Amino acid sequence: MRPSTRTVAESGRNRQDPAHRDWSDRLARRTAGEDGSITAILALANAPDVLNFSGGFPAPEMFPTEIVGDLAAGLFRDDAAIAMQYTASQGIESTRAAIADHLSSIDGRRPADDELMITSGGIDAVTLIARSMLDPGDVVAVEEPTYLGAVTGFTGWNAVMRGLPMDEEGLVVAALEELIESGVLPKLIYVIPEYQNPSGRVLSESRRRALIEVCRQHGVLIAEDVAYRELRFAGERLPSLWSMAPDCVVQLGTFSKTFFPGVRMGWAAGPPQVIAQLSVAKQNSDQCAGALGQRLVEAFLRGGHFDDQVSRQRDFYRTRGMAMDAALRRHLPDDVTWTTPTGGFFCWVGIPGVDTEVLAQLARENQVAFVPGAPFFAERVENHFARLSFSRATEAEIDEGIARIAKSIQSLRARRTT
Repeated sequence: MRPSTRTVAESGRNRQDPAHRDWSDRLARRTAGEDGSITAILALANAPDVLNFSGGFPAPEMFPTEIVGDLAAGLFRDDAAIAMQYTASQGIESTRAAIADHLSSIDGRRPADDELMITSGGIDAVTLIARSMLDPGDVVAVEEPTYLGAVTGFTGWNAVMRGLPMDEEGLVVAALEELIESGVLPKLIYVIPEYQNPSGRVLSESRRRALIEVCRQHGVLIAEDVAYRELRFAGERLPSLWSMAPDCVVQLGTFSKTFFPGVRMGWAAGPPQVIAQLSVAKQNSDQCAGALGQRLVEAFLRGGHFDDQVSRQRDFYRTRGMAMDAALRRHLPDDVTWTTPTGGFFCWVGIPGVDTEVLAQLARENQVAFVPGAPFFAERVENHFARLSFSRATEAEIDEGIARIAKSIQSLRARRTT
């Protein structure tokens, strides 16, 4: 472990050329071992000549550019004093009201004023929860696999991560009960109930009720990430955990997938005591979400554009998800497994006997990018999984990219047998 302090004498003995100083030993201890997976994913966001299945990026074709252009022009003309200014850490009052109305329409429950704040996207909400709730050594339970940004967000505050298994109905709630019965009581459990990142799975309604019952009984706060909730391909939405149990759930939402990510806008809805502390934490991080983004989201919602936007996105991503499923069936070996997408952006692929870190390197040489599965595990490590995002690739690119990955798998397996 990196030492936290050095004496003056130690500094003198290890004196370096000031022009070439290595600052590594002066970094905070909590940064030791931090993963750069998200940085690597973002670095590929606009990589040329790459068939890109890496990040959970919306397709640019789905950006409402004309509508946003008109809305922005109006804000610059008529609302600059607010839209271009600092704002309260909890968010602009009228924007919070618009989001509260939005949640009322999709969740059947409207948060009170002290139950809602605006965040700078979903990852900001995760960080605020970690900063507000966690002391070193506190236990955070997560689905395994889970969103790697949440794993790094919680471990960055020295939490102890415990991974809980999933099956076709999502999180196995019985495993949480077993963990608690063993004497380990999480302070927080983080779940992605719909079209989970990375697995694509959906938490069944019966499991939702069971999870709420266990967490209420034992005083465990549920952090519900709803990033992909609106992007279902068919059927009716299930009730959100927050709408079922606002007393023990904080809902973490984002407009990055449904509006556009450049605006970096999201929300947290939950118990008033928790939201109040998240607002204090935000004062000490980025102070406030950008006012221009808040006003754009507000105008987009109030203008009645959201439902049409999401309807277009569902059709668009359904086509790409089905193209991904078809390409996997067409090209991959028979022993490879994957989740058939029913919403969201991802397929979770299991490739027996293949280290997907090595596979990713080989695929990258063939101009294909995806994310190896290991960083999505909080406690155990499984190296034979991969996350493939279909959101930004055309149908032709999906088919060609999966064909190249299949050839890379064959190449690796051939090396192993020689």
